[in-house]
Amino acid sequence: MKTLWAALTEPNRLHIVELLRDGPLTVGEITEQLGLQQPQVSKHLKVLSEANIVEVQPQANRRIYRLRREPFQELEAWLRSFRRLWEERFDHLDDYLLEMQATEQNASNRSEDNNV
Repeated sequence: MKTLWAALTEPNRLHIVELLRDGPLTVGEITEQLGLQQPQVSKHLKVLSEANIVEVQPQANRRIYRLRREPFQELEAWLRSFRRLWEERFDHLDDYLLEMQATEQNASNRSEDNNV
């Protein structure tokens, strides 16, 4: 997981991942879309490959890169644990706010009854 985060913290690598989200691309296509030089893109792709985020498929004299599913499934599972935690906290907050609203409503009703 740390390797995934480390690889994705660099903006150009994150952008490459976003590009590959839509489907496989060659180094040339990534270079063109990012506006970077080919050696720069190749270095970023090497880091992503070493982090097992992308896989490369040689095809004649081209290299086609695609995202690997597994690291993102691991990330989703990790995020899901936090999502459950926050949902529980928001549920408790919702209960508390409903309780406060009911208390205020009761106080308002008593005040009106005393004024009559």
